[in-house]
Amino acid sequence: MPPVIHSVRDSSAVGRFPTVTLPFVEDVEVEKEEPAENDVNKKSACLRWLRKACPCCYKRADDDDATETVVTGVDDPDKENEGNGEKPTTEEGNLNELLLNVRSIDLMKSKTGANLLEHHTNLYQSDKFVIRRGQTFQMWITLSRPFDPNTDKLHLELKTGPLPAVSNGTHIIVPLVEDLEDGRWEAAVVQRDDKRLKLSVNSPPTAVVGRYQLTVETSCANGPATSKHDPANDIYMLFNPWCEDDSVFLDSEEERQEYVLNDVGRIYYGTDLQIGERTWNYGQFNNGILAACLFVLDRSRTPNSGWGDPVNVTRIISAMVNSPDDLGVLEGNWSGDYSQGTSPTVWSGSVEILKQYYESRGTPVKYGQCWVFAGVFTTVLRCLGIPARTVTNFSSAHDTDVSLTTDIYLDEEMEPIEHLNADSIWNFHVWTDCWMSRPDLPPGNGGWQTVDATPQETSQGVFRCGPASLSAIRNGQVYLKHDCAFVFAEVNSDKIYWQKKKDGTFSQIYSEKNTVGRSISTKAVGSDERQDITHLYKHPEGSEEERIAVETACSYGSKAAAYSSPTAEDVSLEVVMEGDGPRMGENAELTIRLRNVSSELRTVTLHSQLAVMYYTGVHKDTVKKDTVDEEILPNEVNELAWELNYDTYKNQLVDQAALMLTLSARVRETQQVLATQFGFRLRTPDLVIKPVGKAVVGQKMKVEISFTNPLPVVLKAVIFHLEGTGLLHGKKIPYADIGGHASVSFTEHFVPTLPGPRKLLASLDCQQLTQVHGVSDINVEDKSSATS
Repeated sequence: MPPVIHSVRDSSAVGRFPTVTLPFVEDVEVEKEEPAENDVNKKSACLRWLRKACPCCYKRADDDDATETVVTGVDDPDKENEGNGEKPTTEEGNLNELLLNVRSIDLMKSKTGANLLEHHTNLYQSDKFVIRRGQTFQMWITLSRPFDPNTDKLHLELKTGPLPAVSNGTHIIVPLVEDLEDGRWEAAVVQRDDKRLKLSVNSPPTAVVGRYQLTVETSCANGPATSKHDPANDIYMLFNPWCEDDSVFLDSEEERQEYVLNDVGRIYYGTDLQIGERTWNYGQFNNGILAACLFVLDRSRTPNSGWGDPVNVTRIISAMVNSPDDLGVLEGNWSGDYSQGTSPTVWSGSVEILKQYYESRGTPVKYGQCWVFAGVFTTVLRCLGIPARTVTNFSSAHDTDVSLTTDIYLDEEMEPIEHLNADSIWNFHVWTDCWMSRPDLPPGNGGWQTVDATPQETSQGVFRCGPASLSAIRNGQVYLKHDCAFVFAEVNSDKIYWQKKKDGTFSQIYSEKNTVGRSISTKAVGSDERQDITHLYKHPEGSEEERIAVETACSYGSKAAAYSSPTAEDVSLEVVMEGDGPRMGENAELTIRLRNVSSELRTVTLHSQLAVMYYTGVHKDTVKKDTVDEEILPNEVNELAWELNYDTYKNQLVDQAALMLTLSARVRETQQVLATQFGFRLRTPDLVIKPVGKAVVGQKMKVEISFTNPLPVVLKAVIFHLEGTGLLHGKKIPYADIGGHASVSFTEHFVPTLPGPRKLLASLDCQQLTQVHGVSDINVEDKSSATS
């Protein structure tokens, strides 16, 4: 921008409104005369205001000559004051005192204080304020005077990333409210002490993770004021596995202790028959590691607005832990020559690697191999609050052509054709599992997900892998994102031998079905023992379910012809539910319908498995498995009654009482494969709300609330919640215990405050039963119409 030339005259001719900033002053002839003595103070005050408002235009009073001033930037009035020795005037000081200023902010960072203990962040070895999203924290604000809620206003502002914006959740305005509500940014005053306010601040469980700059904005009758940003008050926000509404919620405290808070682990190597182990120092709480992990995210150059989604964050980190695309943390080296760096076998933890990368401002560390990539990946995820574990797969296949098979090519003399044999089987390969819900996938695919930072193949053009749902991998659903096909091949591909024929084509001569994916291992929860988790990745080797999964997967691969296609597809499978579905406390009954549209007999081997699910789609536990053989006559429909006894599920259900029935089947005569999933829930009873008498504004009325316990067990410490706009504010009513199959009722009184159609809402809460609620429509008459 070119310099701007201002003509500056005697500034006393401008006027007496110091808050108006004038970009220029017209050239006007002003007769010079000595000011009257009694006008000196008034004029000096005006000049001081003008000099503060626009110091580039209004110079000191002793410079009477018009001068040419070149403006090349924005001048700092404070610097001018420093240069000429002027001190703030009394008028300026008085104005500043009239504002509601923030004197100090105390985030209560003590390692033994409630904030860090309740957020499970007291182990981070730094003086940073580290908290988890979806949870409240406390802070003190000291003001220049006592806060008056009738005339004063206050809110917090949080900003993260290079370009904070309210629209994408990186610029947060936290309002002051009377009562906090879950799932949103809010603050409430919980204590007053003269000029000090203690706030309880709430964040949503979807908040962007990362470093936030905190400022406090106030306003009063005399104007607004904003606190200065102090890096010591920055807030570091993490994912929260303790928050039920966070997509990384893990309901087992033992598993949270292991997969989030344990900073030392075991990594396995060797072969299936000779498993070795080594201890790895994850060190996620070490001083400087959180800063290094956030630096890794920053170096990805991805928008901060996407850092609230663990699926996105794990994909970013998967790419950033290796170096080929984006100069990430580690440079891989399998050559045997490590003279330019550190041999991968020397590393015994992640701390030194991450610190070196951070301190070099992003120079890849030399060198890493699969277990080093995985160890660093696990550290970063645990540091950010995503549950993670390091996993070793023995006899791990590397599929290079998306065939989902491991292919060996031989010539006519049965000699390997080396240039075609790109697929390989590693003695072992190490990656990371992380825990999260997958709302982007069909229900049932949440829970453990495989992510891999070792640069083997690209995913959407970048060396990264996952998150791939273990449930999808197990069932051969390789079409689900991300990279399920590649991971499936690593753990469950068949090894197929192809021989070249005289005409140059290849024919399949042999296949091995149980050589890939052996003894998949991770450290056990709460001990240093090895835990075999192969069953989470695939059905028992050679079982009908495993073969169905392999053939389902390979039908989406580049060599689908390697598996014989069914000779016919004339049997269909569906699940039917009658009415509103099964009820809580009763046996659940469904109907499985098999239809044969052929003119021949069909024999179907049907496998069923029932799992308890979280509403987020995360698998909790399998509670029932069956296998049956069913003969279906030509052009007939067989209906099989499927039943789940109450005793089977009574101790397994979680909040939403969601269940998932998975069916897979094979038709013996045609080799047709069938599969389906059916999600349902056990319906809970409603609360019955019955208004008694007329509802009139300002007059007491009552309602009767009744409920019947559907379970044969006692509901302990039951609490009823009532609320209704214009009827009554939220109210909790403790009710103690309710016996098995017992019916209860009680009466509640309240005074309506608003006329018109209103809704009274009620819910019941206890450990044994949730999702019980009811509503009643109440038409409230105005007091005047009621008396007329």
